[in-house]
Amino acid sequence: MRHDHAQWGQAKWGPADQVGAGNLLTVEKRLAALASVKSGRVFDVSHDIYMGAPFMAPNQTPFLMSIFGSWRHTIARRRKLGATNDAGTNLERIEMTAHVGTHIDALGHFSKGDMLYNGNKAADVVTDWGLDRLGIEHAPPMITRGVLFDVAGATGGAHMQPGQTVTIDHLERAAEAGGFAVEPGDIALIRTGWGRYFGADNARYLEGEPGLDVPAAKWLIDRGIVAIGADNMAVEVLPNPDKGLLMPVHQYALAECGVYLIENLALEELAANRVCAGCFILLATKIRGATGAPVRPVVIV
Repeated sequence: MRHDHAQWGQAKWGPADQVGAGNLLTVEKRLAALASVKSGRVFDVSHDIYMGAPFMAPNQTPFLMSIFGSWRHTIARRRKLGATNDAGTNLERIEMTAHVGTHIDALGHFSKGDMLYNGNKAADVVTDWGLDRLGIEHAPPMITRGVLFDVAGATGGAHMQPGQTVTIDHLERAAEAGGFAVEPGDIALIRTGWGRYFGADNARYLEGEPGLDVPAAKWLIDRGIVAIGADNMAVEVLPNPDKGLLMPVHQYALAECGVYLIENLALEELAANRVCAGCFILLATKIRGATGAPVRPVVIV
C-alpha cells in the first residue's frame, strides 16, 4: 500500500501542522502494535550516552558531564543549616547537543535552503534560544510497529562499507527475508552492521558510513513510514556517491516530507534473534525548541 508524501512546502495535514508523519500514528496502529506482543521480551535498541561517545564535528560537540553537587558538599552545607541526618545529594551538570548517542531529529533540524518543513521560513523559526516552531516537543509518543530491514544480513556480510548505498533492492530483499510488507504508520529500522563500531572504534565509525540515499528513503516514505532509524551516525550514506550532495536524505525526509530520523540505533541483538517486526516504543523528551532529543527506544515482542 502506498502513501503519497506531501509536496514540498504543502503538508497534507494543514498549514499549521508541526507533527508531520507522526499523524499516521493512529489509535488503531497503536493498539495493533500492543496486541502483537506475545512473550513480553524487551529489546533495548539504544546505546549508552557517555563521555567518549562518538560525535560528528564541527556541528556536534562532545558530551561532557561532571558532578555539580556531591554528597560531601551537600552534607557539609546542610549541617551548617542545622540538619543532623547527613542527607547527601549527588547532582550532575551536563553539556551536550541533543544529537548525542541514540537520538531522534526534530522536523526543524534541517532546512532546504531557507525553508523548513511545511513551508516554514528558517529566518522566522530559528532563534538564538531554540526553534519557535517544529521543535522536538511536537514529536508525538511513538508506539507502533517497528520493522527491521536487516540489509547487512541480506547481503551476506558482517557489515556494509562506508559510502555504500542502501538501495531499494536491498530494502525489498530485506523485507522479503523478514516476512513483512511496509504499512502506513510503521517505523523502519535499517541494519547496515556499521553500529558495531559505536564506542568500540569511534574513529572508524565516524570515517563514513553505509546508509540510505534519497531513492531508498522515498521508497519508504511513499509507503507511509513515520520515521527511519539506522545503526549509523546519520541514517544516510556518507560520503554520498554524488559529490555535489551533502545530507540530501535529511533534507528530503525532515524538511520536505516531515518524516523523523532516528540515529545511532543498536540493532545487533534484534538481528541475532531474528526479530524482524515488533512493538516499537519511543518517547522523546519534550525539550521545548530543541532540534532533537536523546532517546531510549525499545522493541517488545
